[in-house]
Amino acid sequence: MNAKQSPTMAIILAAGKGTRMESELPKVLVPVCGKPMVRYVTDALATAGVDRTVAVVGYRADLVQAELETLSDIEFAEQLEQRGTGHAVMMCRKQLEDHNGPVFVVAGDAAMLQASTVSKLLDIYAEESPACIIGTVKHENPTGYGRVVRDEAGNFQTIVEEKDASDAQRAIQEINVSTYVFNSQDLLAAFDQLTDNNAQGEYYITDCPGLMLAASKKVSAHQVLQPCEAMSINSMSDLKLVEDEMKKMQAS
Repeated sequence: MNAKQSPTMAIILAAGKGTRMESELPKVLVPVCGKPMVRYVTDALATAGVDRTVAVVGYRADLVQAELETLSDIEFAEQLEQRGTGHAVMMCRKQLEDHNGPVFVVAGDAAMLQASTVSKLLDIYAEESPACIIGTVKHENPTGYGRVVRDEAGNFQTIVEEKDASDAQRAIQEINVSTYVFNSQDLLAAFDQLTDNNAQGEYYITDCPGLMLAASKKVSAHQVLQPCEAMSINSMSDLKLVEDEMKKMQAS
């Protein structure tokens, strides 16, 4: 079955403040080459044919909603407390309950997200019908990223954050950049198992694939992201690097 025949939902995590961005704006509204970074995300999703998008808002939610509410097929969920990425997606429980199909989860600051990548991951979902697909990329310098650990047969095992990784795991170059496709109902089931039993006291979306595997659900990781999609924006210096890369891509 072609992915486009199955109704698709996207969840954009857009609730953060972005304290290192030297701006009073919510992070997702900071301009990249003159356009709020979240609009690159919504453009990629629209180009890929996503039917329905939910933006999770929090810090200065009114500004983010004002920027996005002119888009068709946009809905909002509010995260009043910043308690992690898993908690943010939990705020979409109502929308997930009346959706049966793939859910593309992405950060609102993923300005380099490519529509072709969204389409590839949704097509893989249509072919495999898994509980979860993790979009990954190989990075020559994976420092700071969660590593994708596979078994000897190449099957996905887990995501290990750098601070928790062994020396052997730190040598892994395949990284997680928080780009997922979930089956909506399997994601809801994972919420019931998700805990905040960690140093930060937060709920992490990265825990969901492991919970699904433990429940004997199918989870796969596919190295389909482009290197540019690993470029995150957490500071003004990051922003300049992304703008430089974006200009280079536009010129080529």
